[in-house]
Amino acid sequence: MQLKLKVALVTGGAAGIGKATVKRFVTEGAKVAFCDINEEQGLALLHEIGPEHDFQKVNVTNRQAVQEWVESVAQKYDRIDILVNNAGILRDGVLVKVKNGELVKQMSEDAFDSVVAVNLKGVFNCTQAVAPYMIKQAGGVILNASSVVGLDGNYGQTNYIATKAGVVGMTRVWARELGGNNIRVNAVAPGLVLTEMLLSMPEEALESLKQKPPLKRIGTPEEVANLYLFLASDEASYISGEVIRIDGGMVIGT
Repeated sequence: MQLKLKVALVTGGAAGIGKATVKRFVTEGAKVAFCDINEEQGLALLHEIGPEHDFQKVNVTNRQAVQEWVESVAQKYDRIDILVNNAGILRDGVLVKVKNGELVKQMSEDAFDSVVAVNLKGVFNCTQAVAPYMIKQAGGVILNASSVVGLDGNYGQTNYIATKAGVVGMTRVWARELGGNNIRVNAVAPGLVLTEMLLSMPEEALESLKQKPPLKRIGTPEEVANLYLFLASDEASYISGEVIRIDGGMVIGT
């Protein structure tokens, strides 16, 4: 019961790593309030974990919606101890593709803006809404979802990598700005993780991906959730401003 009596917020908590994190925190005694844009999946998970927890449909790009969500959680539970900024999207595409000297394809402005809005500004919105509550209670933990591609780069992911590298920078700034209030801020950088997106791939492609990490397998959402649990717990009480890879030893491009 490492999180007994703690109140945790998880964004993008209805599926994938977010869902695994919600369930892991619940088993460790936390009261979990999670949000997602997928209301059907969110309500199904809430039914599974029980009515003492909380789900709301929230788009993290909407500052007012985020503020109202955070305020309602604080009012319901009287405190906020942990924030996991997990919500994120992909809109992959090459910067430019030129054929016979002519531009034939490029990443759209909408693809760039939408990923930045969710993956970067969404993290900013949620953290800015939660931080005053943590400052008032003189403590808290903020955990941000980065990615190994934000550290190493990857083909066809200019927008995604910009956000995940930005999350690393914000993590380190906030660790400095909020540390004096006993608030720890860290980031987690997963590699290949067996989420719904990967499971939808053809078996042949999935088998090929399994050969990339030195451990020769793809990580599970539960393994990432275990890292979030450690960083959220008092076991990690002197860790702040760090970016921790969880990737089976993989370095993209090698």
